[in-house]
Amino acid sequence: MVTLSTPLSHNSLSSPELSTKRHGCPLHQPMYLSESHVLLLRLLPLSTEHNRCERAFVGNTIGQANGVYDKPLDLRFCDYTNEKSKLKGKSVAAALMSDAKFDGADMFEAMMSKAYVVGASFKGTDFSNAVLDRVNFGKVNLQGAIFKNTVLSGSTFDNAQLEDAVFEDTIIGDIDLQKLYTNTSISAEGRVELGCR
Repeated sequence: MVTLSTPLSHNSLSSPELSTKRHGCPLHQPMYLSESHVLLLRLLPLSTEHNRCERAFVGNTIGQANGVYDKPLDLRFCDYTNEKSKLKGKSVAAALMSDAKFDGADMFEAMMSKAYVVGASFKGTDFSNAVLDRVNFGKVNLQGAIFKNTVLSGSTFDNAQLEDAVFEDTIIGDIDLQKLYTNTSISAEGRVELGCR
C-alpha cells in the first residue's frame, strides 16, 4: 500500500476507476492505492508564482515531518548554487525539488521529510545534522555531499551519484542501509563510514 501525502485534488489521475469521492469522504484525506496505481500519478504543473524559488528561504511552515502543507513548495528548476546561509535549518518538507541545483549549498539542520528531489544536483552540499526522512534521491548527483550526523530514514538513492559523499555518524535503519549498500558509486571510505562489509 502507498499513502499519498499530496492532496489528490491536485494530482492528475488518468484512471477512470478512481472517483472524486471515497466512501463519501473528500479526496483531501489520505487515500491508499496499490503499487500499480502509483504509476498513474503525475506531479503538479510547475508553479507560475514569480517568487516560487525564494519560498525555500522561508520553507514549509506547517506540517514538517508529515509533509502536510497549505500550499505546495515548488522548487523545481531553481538554482541555489553555493547558497551558504538562507537554507540552514529550513523545512522543505514535501517540497518538489526535481531538477533543482543545490551544488555547494549549506543545508545544515534542514528538514527535508518526504521531499521529491529526483534528478536534482546536490554536489558538495552540507546536510550535517539534517533530517532527510523519506526523500527520493533517485538519479540525484550527490558527489561530495556531507551527511554528517544526518537522519536518512526511509530515503532512497536509486541511481544516485554518491562518489566522495561523507557518511560520518549517519543515522540510518538496517533495511535502508542494505539498500544503500547496492549503490556502487559510494567510495571505499564512504562504505567504511556506513559499515559496509
